Amino acid sequence: MSIYRRKPHVIPGLNTASLPDLIFTVLFFFMIVTHMRKVTPKVKYSVPTGTELTRLTKKSAISYIYIGKPLHHESGESMIQVNDKYADLNDIKDYVIGERERMTPEDRQKMTISIKADKETRMGVVTDVKEALREVDARKINMSGNKPTKDS
Repeated sequence: MSIYRRKPHVIPGLNTASLPDLIFTVLFFFMIVTHMRKVTPKVKYSVPTGTELTRLTKKSAISYIYIGKPLHHESGESMIQVNDKYADLNDIKDYVIGERERMTPEDRQKMTISIKADKETRMGVVTDVKEALREVDARKINMSGNKPTKDS
């Protein structure tokens, strides 16, 4: 009887030549898919649900005002936030005027103020904000909301 000797199998090394291409592809994917937040909310807000909702299309013509309970204060009062700071009604007027000056003439015509208010916020605060917006001739006002879920 003869003894068969097997040749040792050599496992080839892993080819990593295409690894940088793969990493850059994944990097570009996440750069395209994710969006950077312009403003960090300092107020806690949970927008109400609604049935007649429409999606805003031109994001460059939208300015946001947040209304809700402050995250880092103990007061139970609702506060208004524009950009990255708390504001009062006079600050809202200055904010809208500054946003209008920053926009292109085409966007000025389509300028929309989107109010993201907590569903527990008193309506008097929202009405005061709307009146301040009316004084600076900001007529297109949007109230943000979510579509109702099946379990609610």
